[in-house]
Amino acid sequence: MTGGMQRSADALTRLALSHDASRFLQIPREVIVASSTADIRALFREATANRRHLTLRGGGTSLSGQAVTDDMLVDVRRRFRHVEVLDDGMRVRAGAGASVAQINAKLRKYGRRLGPDPASAQTATIGGVVATNATGKAGGIAVNPFHTLDSLVIVLPSGRVVDTADPDADVTLTWEEPTLAGGLAILRRRLRDEVESLDEITRLWSMRNAMGYHLRALTDFSRPSDIVRQLMVGSEGTLAFIAEVTMRTVPLRAHRSARLAVFPRLEDAVAASAELAAQGFEVIELFDVDAIRVMQEIPNAHPALAALDLADQTALLLEIRAETPEELEDREAIAAPLLATFPEVHPVSPEVGLDQQWRIHHGIFTRMSMERAPGTTLLMEDFSIPRDKVVDTIHKLNALFDRYKYERSAITGHLTDCTLHFMLTESFESEEGLRRFRKFTQSFVRLILDQGGILKAQHGTGRVMAPFLQRQYGPELFDVMREIKHLFDPAGILSPGVLFNEDPNAHVTNLKLMPTVEAAVDKCVECGLCENVCPSSDLTLSPRNRIVLRRELAVRKDDETLLDTVYENYQYAAVDTCSTAGMCGLACPLGIDTGELVRQQRQLSATDREKRVWDRAARNWGAATRLGSTAMTAAKQFRPVAKFVTNLGRDRLGSDQVWGYSDDLPRGSGLSRRPRRERAAKNPVAAYFPGCQQTLLGSEGQGVFAAFNELCTRAGVPVTLLNASTLCCGIPWRTRGLTDGYDTMSAKVKKALAPSAGTQLVIDSSACASSMREMIATWDDLRLDTVDVVQFVAEKILPELDIRRRLGSILVYPTCSTKRLGDEDALYAIAAAIADEVVSPAAWSCCGAYGDTGLLHPELPRAATRMAVTEIAERDFDAYVSTSRSCEVALRGVTKEPFIHILEALAAASR
Repeated sequence: MTGGMQRSADALTRLALSHDASRFLQIPREVIVASSTADIRALFREATANRRHLTLRGGGTSLSGQAVTDDMLVDVRRRFRHVEVLDDGMRVRAGAGASVAQINAKLRKYGRRLGPDPASAQTATIGGVVATNATGKAGGIAVNPFHTLDSLVIVLPSGRVVDTADPDADVTLTWEEPTLAGGLAILRRRLRDEVESLDEITRLWSMRNAMGYHLRALTDFSRPSDIVRQLMVGSEGTLAFIAEVTMRTVPLRAHRSARLAVFPRLEDAVAASAELAAQGFEVIELFDVDAIRVMQEIPNAHPALAALDLADQTALLLEIRAETPEELEDREAIAAPLLATFPEVHPVSPEVGLDQQWRIHHGIFTRMSMERAPGTTLLMEDFSIPRDKVVDTIHKLNALFDRYKYERSAITGHLTDCTLHFMLTESFESEEGLRRFRKFTQSFVRLILDQGGILKAQHGTGRVMAPFLQRQYGPELFDVMREIKHLFDPAGILSPGVLFNEDPNAHVTNLKLMPTVEAAVDKCVECGLCENVCPSSDLTLSPRNRIVLRRELAVRKDDETLLDTVYENYQYAAVDTCSTAGMCGLACPLGIDTGELVRQQRQLSATDREKRVWDRAARNWGAATRLGSTAMTAAKQFRPVAKFVTNLGRDRLGSDQVWGYSDDLPRGSGLSRRPRRERAAKNPVAAYFPGCQQTLLGSEGQGVFAAFNELCTRAGVPVTLLNASTLCCGIPWRTRGLTDGYDTMSAKVKKALAPSAGTQLVIDSSACASSMREMIATWDDLRLDTVDVVQFVAEKILPELDIRRRLGSILVYPTCSTKRLGDEDALYAIAAAIADEVVSPAAWSCCGAYGDTGLLHPELPRAATRMAVTEIAERDFDAYVSTSRSCEVALRGVTKEPFIHILEALAAASR
C-alpha cells in the first residue's frame, strides 16, 4: 500500500482480520489503514457523528481481545513506524506502529534497549506495549512503560492532538479541553482525600498490574499533561490514539550468564526467589513440576531437567546481566555464596545458552500448542500475587485444575515480582467445554482476589477480565475508572466492551473456533509473531491472516454467497503474493511454514497444461535457461517490445506465469554453468554447483560465478566445477506446487550428484543452497554436505586472502535464506574483512523476491522493503551487497543502488 488512508469493506479483508492472538472473534464492518493523525481525527469525527465505534489495532498480539471489533477496525501499525534515537540512545522516539524489536535494533549500537521486553517483541508495537503496560521476563515494574515513558503525542476522541512534551500542553488542555482537565483534577482530589483509596492504590500497584486504568497517574502527578500521559499507560485503546511515544531507555547489558536451579519442593524454590530478587537477579523464572514434565518431552531439553524422576520438584531459571565482562564476573562472585546453598545448580553454557534458554522459556508454550487436541484452543492466563501467597495460590490453583479436569496445566512465573502464568486447552465447540471453562474462570477469579492478587499482570484487561473489573477494585475505584473513560470519550467511540463490559459472560462470548483445515497449519495458535517477518503483510495478507481465512471459510462452508465474495480476491491475496520463502517458519514458535499451505493450494489449482509445460521444462532446463537469458538480453535492447510482449503474456497466461518487465531488470548473462572440459580439480576440497540464476540474471559486476572462481584461484583452494547446465535446486517447481516437475528435476540432480557423494557441495546462492538441502533431505539413499558459498568462503578462503582495497562502508542486506541457513555470521565476517563500516538496515525484512516471486509480482518487494529502503536512502555506501541474485535484482529495483553478491566485493577488495 502507498500513502493515504485505505478503507476496505470486502469480505476477505474483514474475515482475515476478525481474529487477534486472543480467543475472541469479531468480524469488523470495515478495515481501515490510517496513515496520519489527520486520518485518525477524521475517523473520530465520523464515528462520533454517525454513532459508530472503532478499535485501534497494532500488532494484534493481544491475548485479551483488545484488537477485534464488529465495527471500524483501524490499522495503526503500517504507517506509524518511524524511529528516531535521541540523546545518544538515552531516549528514543517512535511511531505507534514501530515494533519493540525494530526499536531495539536501532538502539543496539548505543548499548541501550527499551525497558519492556515482551515475548512478542518481534511483532508487538510500542503503541500497544504502552497501551497495555506490557513488561516481559526481565522487564519488571521499575522499567515498565509507566516508569520509562517520557512523552506522548496523542489524538483525543474530540480530535485534539496533544503533545505532552510541548511546554504549552497544560495550557492547551486547560483552555481547550476544560471538561477533561477539570474532571481529572476533581478525580485526583477525590482519591488523595481518601486514605483507604490511597492505601489500596499503593498495594495494588506494588505488583505487576495491567488491570484497568493506572490510578497512580492521578495520585502521583498533578499537571494535566502528566496525568493524561500516564493514564495512556494501560488504557488499552479506550481513551485516545497514541500516535508517537518517547521512552527513556535502559542499559542493554549484553553480557549474561544463566543457571538452572532445581529444588525438591515448590516451597523451597519460592523461598530462594526472595533472596535472589534481593541480590538483583534480572531473571528468576519459575517452572512447577507440571511445567518440567512438559519440558522433559522437548527434544534436546536441558539434561538437568530431562534426567529428573519427577515428584514435586520446581526449577528456577536464573540470569545475571551486566554491561561489561568485568561487571558480570563481579556479580557472579557476589552471587556464588547464595547459589552454593541450593541443592542443584546447573550451568546454561554460553555456547548454546540462547538456544537452551529459548527452549526453557518458550518450550512449554510450544509443546502444549503442538500437542493440543484438534479443534481446541490454547489459553494462557497471567496474574500477580504477593510473594507470601505464591505457594498457597499455586497449590489451590492446581486443585482447581483437578476439580475441572484440566490436565497438564503447567504453571510458570516471573518471581522477580511474582507474576504467574498458566496454560490450558479447551474446546469451545461443545456446550460442555464452554460451561466448564465459565465455571473454572469464576473459581479462578475468586481465588486470586481472595489471595490479594491482580487478575491481569501483563496482557491487559481486554474482554477476558472486563466482567471482573469492579470485583478487582471495588465500587469506589471502579467508579473513578468509569469517570476517566467518560471524561476522555464521552461518546463511547473507542473500543466498547474492552475494560468496561456490562455482559457478565463477555469473557466467553464471541469465541473463535479452531477447525481442522490443513495439517501444515492446524497447530497455529494465531499469536501473530509471523506477521512482521512476512513480505506480504503490508501488501495483502500475513501468514496468520491466511490461516484465519482458511479456518473461517471452513466454519462458513455452507454460506455460498460469502464464499463466492471471498474467492473473488482470494487467489491474488492469499496465494499469489505469498513468496513461500519460509520466514514465517523461523518466527513461529511452532515452526509453522505457511508457505507449505500455499504450495499445497497451488498444487491443487495447477492445470494439467501447466503441469506438462513445467515438467517438460525440468527435462530441458538447460535450453530453457539459455532461452530465458537470451530473452532477457534482447529485452534490454528492445524495451518497448519487451513490455508489450510480457504484458500480453501476463494477461493471457496469468501474472504467476510470466515475469513483468521493467527497466530495472538486468540482461541475461549467457553463462553455461559447465566446465569447458570435463575435469576435476586435483585433491578438491569441494564441488561447486552454480545456480541457474547466474544464467538468467546478469550481474551489475562480474557475477558470483567468476568471483568465486577468482577467489579459489587466488587462495589456492581447489574446487571442482560441476556440470550444472541442466540442473536446478527445484525452487521454480516447489514454489508453484508442481510436484511432477519437481520430482523430475530432483531425480536429475540426484543422478548428477551421486559421483560427488562424500564431497562438500558449494552452492552460489543462499536461496538455492537452502532449497538444495531440502531436496537432498527427500532422498533415501544419498546424503550430501551442502553449504552456501558465503559460509564456505568465510571458513576456507577468507583466511588465505590479503585485502588490498578496503572499502569505507558497505551495506549488507541478508536474504531470508541466509538467516534460515544460519550463515549471517559468515556474511558479516566477510563484510568486516573488506570494509571499515558494516551496516545492515535496522528495518530489515525479507525482500519478497524468493525464487522468481519478485519478478512475477514486483509490487511485493516494494511493499516488503518500504521501511528498509527509507533507511538505506539516508546515506551513501561504497558497496551494496547481498547473497542471492534474485534478491539483488529486487533490491536494485527498489533502492536504485547497484546490489551485487558479497563475493564480488571480496574479489575486488583482494585484487
